Amino acid sequence: MPALTDADRDRLRGVFDRHLAVGLHHGAQLAVAVDGDLVVDFAGGQTGPDGEPTTSDRPHVLFSCTKPYAGVAVHQLAEAGDLDYDDPLVEHWPAFADEGSEKAEITVRQVLSHQAGIPFGEFDERPDQWSDWDAAVAAMEAIDPVFPPGEQPAYHALNYGWLVGELVHRVSGQHVDAYLEQHVFDPLGMYETTLAAAEDVATLAGFEEFDRCRDPGEGLGDPAEASAAVFNDPSVRNAVVPAATGIGTARDMARFYACIANGGELDGTRILDESTVETALELQAETEDDGTLSRPARYAMGFWKGGHAADMFGTVSPERVFGHAGLGSVFGWGDPEEGVGFAYVTNGIREESYEHAARVNAMADAVRTVLD
Repeated sequence: MPALTDADRDRLRGVFDRHLAVGLHHGAQLAVAVDGDLVVDFAGGQTGPDGEPTTSDRPHVLFSCTKPYAGVAVHQLAEAGDLDYDDPLVEHWPAFADEGSEKAEITVRQVLSHQAGIPFGEFDERPDQWSDWDAAVAAMEAIDPVFPPGEQPAYHALNYGWLVGELVHRVSGQHVDAYLEQHVFDPLGMYETTLAAAEDVATLAGFEEFDRCRDPGEGLGDPAEASAAVFNDPSVRNAVVPAATGIGTARDMARFYACIANGGELDGTRILDESTVETALELQAETEDDGTLSRPARYAMGFWKGGHAADMFGTVSPERVFGHAGLGSVFGWGDPEEGVGFAYVTNGIREESYEHAARVNAMADAVRTVLD
């Protein structure tokens, strides 16, 4: 991989600054690691509508970019022989489902690949209870499948986190936030990333309709502003929601993806065996419309896969690329062939299916252009 020149960085910085200048978000971070070396570490704009200047070490809400972190915990436990991907969840969590029920057939693999059949439920709409882990566990034990397990890939926006988090708790004996701190974040030097309470987090802004690139359409309400309000609430932000409330920086995320892209090892620290990484990144399910994201999706175990014309890994992304999106144009990906870890973190929430994708695709394309 050729080294970035000053001219390359200037070109990339121009795209980054342009997104800020036209008001796509108030503040942002961009980090790129190549072969383990951090070659780009940009920060710009403000930490909120009336905030102070954004810096590279200012933590942000990562939304669903939290999911791969939690997924790696499960892969570590599988690698250690403490569970198998095809174990029914009830083998480790007996109260999860009644013996002999359809729900009792849900496997670890199906949870990691969004095929468990319980993509949403009433607990999604109870952010006032998200800080109560026992309430989340009870909700997962009470929920009924929407689809037969294994039959319909459907994005589990929040339930993925509750299911994975309690599985980690049951198998390891540690709560998922403590487990990740000890086994993922600290070993990789991701000292600005946490699932526990964090201070000085950038403020989220939901852009109003007249500030957006297009009319979001009738009947959609105002999800951007509503999401910003929920995740700016300290009680939600400090809750352990392993699918949505990770707090961190772009440079930490880039290190994480550089590690996975390098077969689970970075700077002499190994968090997964190479064979486990290969298993984690195998395509498990693919759909043109998964019923929840309303767009095509390709799922590995704990990660999304590139290779679709309508994904958010760039205009034309290679199938080998893997990563995950988070609301508000937070996005991270790794490229194992090129040894690249990429992370783009912003604090502005816009319309999901178009504006979010346009921002992250433009930035991914800009990075690939300077790295070619």
